[in-house]
Amino acid sequence: MPEAPLPTQCDVLVIGAGPAGSACAQALARAGHDVLLVDQHHFPRDKVCGDGLIPDSHAALKRLGVYDEVAALAQPVAHVRCVGPRGGQVDVPGQMSVLPRKVLDHVLVRAAERAGARLLTPLRFEAPLVDGVDGRVVGARFKAPEQGEGGTHEITARWVVLATGAVPLALTAAGLCERHTPSGVALRGYVHCPAMVRQITQLQIVWHKRLSGGYGWIFPAPGGVFNIGAGLTGSHRVEQGKGRKREMNLREMFDAFCEVYAPAGALMRQGKLQGEIKGAPLRCSLRGARWSRPGLLVAGEAAGTTYAFTGEGIGKAMESGLLAAEALLHERDAPDAAVQARHEAALHALQPKFDLYDLASRVNEHPWLADLVIWRARRSPRILRRMTGVLEETQNPGRLFTVAGLRKLMFE
Repeated sequence: MPEAPLPTQCDVLVIGAGPAGSACAQALARAGHDVLLVDQHHFPRDKVCGDGLIPDSHAALKRLGVYDEVAALAQPVAHVRCVGPRGGQVDVPGQMSVLPRKVLDHVLVRAAERAGARLLTPLRFEAPLVDGVDGRVVGARFKAPEQGEGGTHEITARWVVLATGAVPLALTAAGLCERHTPSGVALRGYVHCPAMVRQITQLQIVWHKRLSGGYGWIFPAPGGVFNIGAGLTGSHRVEQGKGRKREMNLREMFDAFCEVYAPAGALMRQGKLQGEIKGAPLRCSLRGARWSRPGLLVAGEAAGTTYAFTGEGIGKAMESGLLAAEALLHERDAPDAAVQARHEAALHALQPKFDLYDLASRVNEHPWLADLVIWRARRSPRILRRMTGVLEETQNPGRLFTVAGLRKLMFE
């Protein structure tokens, strides 16, 4: 029986079926739009990530109606353990969980399909289709690997949502990339080690002078598996007085993490590595790309929805996808400019929060700050509550690392 031809038109074309794209597609399809959700990979597929789901992720999952499904699959976690360069540590309570992106993203894609979105894979975005008269985006052209070498496919749409992640190729092709260098880079592996399940029950984040500019982590996933990695934030910044971008070999950073943090070393020695250790770029702080052009909105990490301080971006990616859907639904018959303005205003409203987390990321550049905060949090329930507030986004993380904040930290 011959395969059905690929669709060639829709109301909204969502490119990228990660958390942002799937959230956007679900909301639009649920409201009655004809939505095509396109990804370059068949599902389920792997995605390099820390896999941690913090409170903002849980809130977004509840909005999408998949929280219970995710909770049944994920490893629940009750604390983040912050470990400083001198070995001091403090456990910050919170409602969190860990679920590999291969599983999480498949849950979100299936939810979008249940809402009525049509999933097309594998199609790789090549370029927008542009109206020759006014330059408006009216669809997209894709590379279609299963149609043989040179195979392409075009889809026209009233609107396109670009949710293609941190790699800048799609943004560049769409004419929206303002910075090709990533905001950060990370390397992670999965290690199966049932012997350490009772020892590592928290999201563990480690700062050390040998990890300066970033941090290492160990997150317990389901089934006796651990997500272990190291990340470097602020990699796009130019070092003061040197006129060059800082360079860091991530594998060397990962190996250093395993040397300076005993549980990481034990995990790698005692456990069995599952697959390869993989790296990926990060786009943080809502910077590095324009968020729209006529006929097209940007969502997720393509728009920079990852926090510079923590590297967490799953929750804000889903939130941005929902914001793109809200702009399209609220301004259904409005001119392009009104839709763009609503979407960009919603992202701009989030910018102050991202700026505060960008300020807090100075602890990655100056690990001794982690020692100070941990030392005081172990002695002050008020400071520990403030750290929980940072996790829950009810407290300003930047206040811990300003001059006034440090003074208050020392004497309150």
